[in-house]
Amino acid sequence: MGTVLNSPFTFRGRVLRGVMAASLFAVASVCAGSAHALEWLRVCADPDNMPFSNHEGEGFENKLAELMARKLGAKISYTWIPERRGLLRHPMGDNACDLVMGYAQGSDLVEDTNPYYYTSYVLIYRADDASLAGLDSLKDPRLKNKRIGLVARTPPASMLAMNGLTASAKPFEVGRGSSTSGADAMIDEVAAGTLDAALLWGPVGGYAAQRSPKPLNMVPLIKEQAGPSPIYAITMGVRPNEPQWKHQINKVIEESRDEIDQILLAFNVPVLDAHGKPVEPRAADR
Repeated sequence: MGTVLNSPFTFRGRVLRGVMAASLFAVASVCAGSAHALEWLRVCADPDNMPFSNHEGEGFENKLAELMARKLGAKISYTWIPERRGLLRHPMGDNACDLVMGYAQGSDLVEDTNPYYYTSYVLIYRADDASLAGLDSLKDPRLKNKRIGLVARTPPASMLAMNGLTASAKPFEVGRGSSTSGADAMIDEVAAGTLDAALLWGPVGGYAAQRSPKPLNMVPLIKEQAGPSPIYAITMGVRPNEPQWKHQINKVIEESRDEIDQILLAFNVPVLDAHGKPVEPRAADR
C-alpha cells in the first residue's frame, strides 16, 4: 500500500506531515528508555483540524493520543503546529514532541511505527438514490454521466479518469483551515441533490457524512483496480534511531487495537483490516 505525496492528506495539508517531522528531527533522545521513565507524552498536533485534532481535544487523534498516554502511564502535552505548506523549511525548535499521530506510511522523514489502522478513499451518495443502490466500485456503469465531486489533484482524479467519469466531475479546492471545510461543502451538495456523489478521503468524508441532515451511504473504495491504490496504512511518527521507543509504541498499538478501532469508528472513519476488509463496530456500539 504505497503513499502518494499529493494524496490523502492533501485535504489536511499534505501526506507527509512535514511540519511535525521537522519537530521530531530536532528533538533530543529523551524517551528511548523504559515506559516507567516517561512522565509526559508530548504530541505534535494541529490545533484546528477536525476531525483529526483541535485545541479542545475533540478530534479522534486527540482521543488516540490520550489512549496512548494512558497505556504508557504518562500525562499528555501538546505542541500545537498548524499544518501549512512551506513550514518544513523552518525548524520548530528542540524538544518538541515524542509522537505524531496519523502519519502516512512510507516517508523517510521520521520513523514509522506499525500501522495502527488502514483506511481508504470513499464514495458517498444519498441513501434514497435508488439509481445507485448497492454501488461498491467506480467501475459500476451506473456512474456514467453522474455528477461526482472530488478534491482537485488527489488520487481519485486519476481513478475517475481511468473509469471514464471525468466529464461530469466537479473539482473542489481546499483552502486553509479545518479539513472539513471543503468536505462539508461537497456533502451539502450531495444532500441537496446538486451532486450525485462525492469522492473523499475516508476519515474526512465519514465525519462530514455523519453530520449530514440527509441519510448518506458511504462506500470504501476497496475494489478498485485502475489507478493508484485508494487504501493507505496509517502509522504514528517517532524519532529515528530510537528502536526501544518505537518498540514500546508498537507494543501499545498491538495491545490496543480494539480500542483504537472503536475510537475511529465513533467518528465514522472507514476502518479496514490489514487485508482491506471493513471493520464493523461492536454490536454494543451500534
